[in-house]
Amino acid sequence: MRAKWLRHRGTWFVGVDALSNDSAGRVGTGPAFAGVALTAAVEATGVSQLHPAQVSITYPGYPMQDADESDGAYRFRRDRDAAHLDGLLAEGPAKRRHLREPHAWIIGVALTEAAANAAPLVVWPGSHRIIREAFEAEFQGHAPETWADLDVTEAYKAARAEVFSKCERVEVPLRKGESVLLHRQVIHGVAPWAEGAVTEAAGRAVAYFRPCFDAPDRWLTAP
Repeated sequence: MRAKWLRHRGTWFVGVDALSNDSAGRVGTGPAFAGVALTAAVEATGVSQLHPAQVSITYPGYPMQDADESDGAYRFRRDRDAAHLDGLLAEGPAKRRHLREPHAWIIGVALTEAAANAAPLVVWPGSHRIIREAFEAEFQGHAPETWADLDVTEAYKAARAEVFSKCERVEVPLRKGESVLLHRQVIHGVAPWAEGAVTEAAGRAVAYFRPCFDAPDRWLTAP
């Protein structure tokens, strides 16, 4: 399973749906997932049933360039923290973007102790407002059940460029056991691993819970 999810010459374990938790966040006989972040997310959106979490692990040297990765894509990962919007899947040879996963919210939980400069989460506060405005315009006149089929690549790129020009870049270096609640439409990414950064384990591991709305229109209308 580990080899399946390794990217960037072994410096990132993608780990989508890799955690074997149940709908309450339990792993094996462990406790249900709980805390102020989850309470706030559920109160805002009404979504509480959890999907298996993504287990994202970065290792020293992140990001290295894969053999099949373009120079441009590598530079964006290195210089722009691979900034992205969750739920927009890049499809086909041209990597066209579609909203296939209308997440309700994102909660990241740090699983390992790591130095602040060991590839921390990066966010652009306020970016969710720019993204929402762009997608409200893009989806106007289209039934919500058709949104996933719309090619939103150009609108997304333009909105992300606006985010870079107007929003501050903020690193969020979680300590082990800490959690962060992200708005589903916030632009975020992962910073490069700084030379000499240390961790208690082999890398920085974060579990991300990202449940989806049953009704896609809630992606735009929920708080």
